[in-house]
Amino acid sequence: MVSTSSCGLVAAAVLILAVPARANAQPTDASGTPRQSASDGQPSSAAAPDAALDGVVFGIGFDGYYAWNTNRPVGRINLLRAYDVSSNSFSLNQANVIVEPRPQVYRNVFQAYGTYLVPVGSGLQVDFGKFASALGFENNYTKDQINYSRSYFFDYLPFYHFGLRSTYALNARVSLTYWLVNGAQQSEDFNGFKSQALIVTLKPSPSIAWNVNYYAGREARDLGPALNPGLPDLPTQPGLSADRIAVDRSRLHIVDTYASWTKSRVLLGGELDYVALRSETSASAVVTGGAGYAQYRVNPQVQLALRGAYFADRVGLFSGTPQHLHELTATATYQVADGMMLRGEWRRDASDRFFFLGPTLDDRRRAQQTLTAGLVWWFGSKRGVW
Repeated sequence: MVSTSSCGLVAAAVLILAVPARANAQPTDASGTPRQSASDGQPSSAAAPDAALDGVVFGIGFDGYYAWNTNRPVGRINLLRAYDVSSNSFSLNQANVIVEPRPQVYRNVFQAYGTYLVPVGSGLQVDFGKFASALGFENNYTKDQINYSRSYFFDYLPFYHFGLRSTYALNARVSLTYWLVNGAQQSEDFNGFKSQALIVTLKPSPSIAWNVNYYAGREARDLGPALNPGLPDLPTQPGLSADRIAVDRSRLHIVDTYASWTKSRVLLGGELDYVALRSETSASAVVTGGAGYAQYRVNPQVQLALRGAYFADRVGLFSGTPQHLHELTATATYQVADGMMLRGEWRRDASDRFFFLGPTLDDRRRAQQTLTAGLVWWFGSKRGVW
């Protein structure tokens, strides 16, 4: 479900898996020209290992950082950060492994899904499995983002879903996507109620992209979680619970929209969000806010980026404290070589409450500032955005 506090992660091991749209389709190369398969000729025994890896695309990435928080917070903790959670410490932000296609496991990986293209109209793409959420402007992999750290709404909105995803392009400018999923951050369903999403993607011109997203569902558990499970009491795998608890029928509604405009060296983007947790027994809890983005490419090696964000956490759904949050982030990127970048970032988080940590737990402050240096490295045959 949507976290009621910051989802801090010092490291994320990531595996993305996808199967071909049609298992019996003839393999093609990058240009779409059919490749000769093993059955087309008489392959030598030396070619067999290569054939076993035919069509496999992979990528490996490493993302490490050092951050300094001017508050010198107790525990060296940066509050309300998604990945850069540690201060005054050399830390691992992400370690990424991407393999396409090889579906094998799902619970401890970020994405693992199969794809089939139904021959209807322009083609109905149907995915089943575990996939990254499309809610929010920002994505998971640091190398594909304009800033090093992530905004509040990346940390608050769902990271991933498990279930069915279907996408149909009405034309070159409009596509529709529908999800039927377990919920938010639910590899196994928490309550048996399936959540849904409707996404409209608009591309009125090559330089403009606009997403309008609506997500709704019941996210609370109806079974007590089996944490650190031992041997199961029932003849099933460890970790599955049969411990029923009181049912919370609150419904989560998320309205999320974001757009981007690119021209030459400039990128501008914006995001607006409305999140409501509607209870049957009490008043609704509401979160609103958004973010603005700007990037300027000085040259192919150097980029400068700026982000500003506002988060109205009226009842503490995100941070645990009712407050209004503001964030300003400036990032400089230097592309050392193909597959390696250095990033320097200044970020200031501010609140209307004394919330952020100082040197002791009793020393709370209205703001925190961090200076971060990050090294992002990747290689492999997978190109473009991960």
